[in-house]
Amino acid sequence: MTIQERADIAANLKATGQCNCCQAVTKVLADTTGVDEATLQKMSAGFAAGMGCMEATCGALIGANMILGLRTDGNGTVRQSRELLSKFREKCGAVTCKDLKGAASGKVLCECADCVRNAVLALGEVSPVEGV
Repeated sequence: MTIQERADIAANLKATGQCNCCQAVTKVLADTTGVDEATLQKMSAGFAAGMGCMEATCGALIGANMILGLRTDGNGTVRQSRELLSKFREKCGAVTCKDLKGAASGKVLCECADCVRNAVLALGEVSPVEGV
C-alpha cells in the first residue's frame, strides 16, 4: 500500500467518525511498528481534539510523531520530529489544533481529515514506509 493510499484511508477514518485524528494516523501505520493496532488505538485515544482539547498540538501530528518514535526505536527521533513538524506546518498552515480550526481567528486553515492526510504524508517524507 502506498503512503498516499494510507493517507486517504486515514482521512476517511476521521471523516466518517471511526477514529479521532490521532487514532486514524496510528491505525493506518500500525503495521509499520512493532506495536499492535489495539494498543496504539488506546494510546492515541486522548488526543481527539488535539492535545488539551484544541489548546495545543494537533492530534494527527501527535499520532505521526508516536509512529515515528516507534519506527526509529527512539534513535534520532528528536531531529526527525522537528522535520515532521516543519513538513506538517508547510502542508496545513499551523501545528496547534486551535489555530488549524480557527478558534480565535474564525478562519479554518485545514480541516481535520486533511490534517490527518497531511500528517501521514509528512511522516512518509520524513520516514519512508518500506515497500512504498
